[in-house]
Amino acid sequence: MNILLIRLRLIGDVVFTTPIPRALKRTFPDARISYLVEDSAAPVVAHNPHIDDLIIVTRARGWRRVVADAKLAARLRARGYDVVVDLHGGPRSSWLALATGARQRIGYDVKGRSWMYTRTVGRPRELRARHSVVNQWDLIEAIEGWSGGRPDPLRDAVEMAPDAAAERTVADRLAQQGVEASHELIVAHVSAGNPFRRWPEPAFTRALTALAGASPRRRIVISSGPSDRDAAARIAADTRAALGSAADRIVDCGELALAELRALIARSRLFIGGDTGPLHIAATTATPIVGLYGPTLPARSAPWRNPAIPTESLEISGLSCRPCEQRVCAPGDFRCLTTLQPDEVVSAAERALRWSA
Repeated sequence: MNILLIRLRLIGDVVFTTPIPRALKRTFPDARISYLVEDSAAPVVAHNPHIDDLIIVTRARGWRRVVADAKLAARLRARGYDVVVDLHGGPRSSWLALATGARQRIGYDVKGRSWMYTRTVGRPRELRARHSVVNQWDLIEAIEGWSGGRPDPLRDAVEMAPDAAAERTVADRLAQQGVEASHELIVAHVSAGNPFRRWPEPAFTRALTALAGASPRRRIVISSGPSDRDAAARIAADTRAALGSAADRIVDCGELALAELRALIARSRLFIGGDTGPLHIAATTATPIVGLYGPTLPARSAPWRNPAIPTESLEISGLSCRPCEQRVCAPGDFRCLTTLQPDEVVSAAERALRWSA
């Protein structure tokens, strides 16, 4: 059986699909699995042992995208897929699924695009408290002959294969910063591509100052996306100023590629961050996590992995405006994040740090 999985766009969404190739191989051991992904999230699945063929596309725009997609469609059709599962559900992915001409084309029941599939799966428009892994699993259950059962976070955890070159790079950078094996390393990711998911800078500064000041063994790496380098630099500078003579507990590893970020998190004692791609990269490791959830729900996007590994998902419950579509803040003050107190984050972090594998 020749199977194509399509999942475009965001890093976290691609992470949530990673149990699927493993489950397909378990159910269809002779299947050849191809995975189509955009270049920004490709490192998540680049070395996945259950994927036989990785197809990487760029996010071109305008006429260049039309030309590129036409060529891609011809390539996909020539490969003779038996089954195509559109894990994305957007206009581009549904059109590419149709273009393959596969006998089984499976996707979500989306108005205006359902006709492109041979079998559709319902996807309610409301924001349900149902995990994204489970939502996407509905699609592979629609494959003829599927007998793999429901997803289990212990058996079907998310994954991202380690990268040896990235591990060496991270080890070198930490050594240059004086970080030793005896240090308790904490990674704090302080940015988010979506402003609705950014915890305020002063809150991060207070929390990181408390964590770093609590033990001379601790070293904290502050990471961010390219668009938030200035914010990360401000948080680092303010935290160092607050720590005074202990300012060297905040270390700088420079800009990190996705595989390098995973390598850094994997050798750390704790990851702290919002509901963004790096948090889900962290979920592919055995590192404890403190997740900060604003407009989103942990029930939908908490780390999907061995439940024995500590995961603290912090949220402000009881808000009538939450969860939201993240297009406009109805109250206007982002209270789902601004009312999350640094002391709560520090307490959750200390609990997680007490765990040992």
